[in-house]
Amino acid sequence: MQRQGQMAEDGTPAGRRPEPAETRRARPAPGSPGRRTSPRQFLHEVNVELRKVAWPSRADTANYSIVVFVALAVLMALIFSLDLAFSHLANFLFK
Repeated sequence: MQRQGQMAEDGTPAGRRPEPAETRRARPAPGSPGRRTSPRQFLHEVNVELRKVAWPSRADTANYSIVVFVALAVLMALIFSLDLAFSHLANFLFK
């Protein structure tokens, strides 16, 4: 006896017969209604979804920007100092 969720030997779910290839190709993909939406409907749905987004406040955005610029300055200084050190080392070794 097969339990629910088990697969048969041919890879189909237990208790189901495999569908003919013609039937499978005729169906639209799961999740799609089978027809295209109009541009107006698409833009409306985008607008509805964007209203659900939790946007950061102006203060949060300023704080995040400051953190990014400080991190960028530190990394630039690190890369500059390593580049300068390696160039002096290369000049010393190949002089």
